[in-house]
Amino acid sequence: MKYLIIVLVILFIIAIYFFNSFIKYENKVKEAFATLDVYLKKRWELIPNLVNTIKGYAFYEKTTFESIIKARSKNYDSLSNREKEKHDNEVEDAVSTLLAIKESYPELKANESFQKLMKELVLIEDELVNARKYYNATVRILNNKLMVFPNNLFAKIFKFKTYPMFSAEKEEKNNVEVSL
Repeated sequence: MKYLIIVLVILFIIAIYFFNSFIKYENKVKEAFATLDVYLKKRWELIPNLVNTIKGYAFYEKTTFESIIKARSKNYDSLSNREKEKHDNEVEDAVSTLLAIKESYPELKANESFQKLMKELVLIEDELVNARKYYNATVRILNNKLMVFPNNLFAKIFKFKTYPMFSAEKEEKNNVEVSL
């Protein structure tokens, strides 16, 4: 009886250890996504300013602007994390097109507002790359922790799930072709 109690206490302590470590790594993933989310939202809010600046110069690019407006049609705060990832891919395509448009309009490239907005966009894009890397690294660490033995046994008991990586859509891996 004494040994059974000792074994149960040891199992209880081990379970607490695994549970707490899963929580710690899951919180790191949530923190990483929150950081990524900040940059996604900054870009989300910057794009209408950029579009409005370009509209004055590139009034022939109606379909481009419509696709950008469509990509931003939902309220950002109401999107789920998966929807944010999907919309990020759409917005990234739109940003690529905007960058291509500027090459066709030399007077636009000289516009001070446009230059300022483009600098902000480039900074945000760089931060997004780093935030995605950090998020994926934390997801990898958590997923590894949840999948290796004996952790996977405790993960199932406590109902912890793996997280998906933030990845490019299949279409995004192809070269972007822009014709004006």
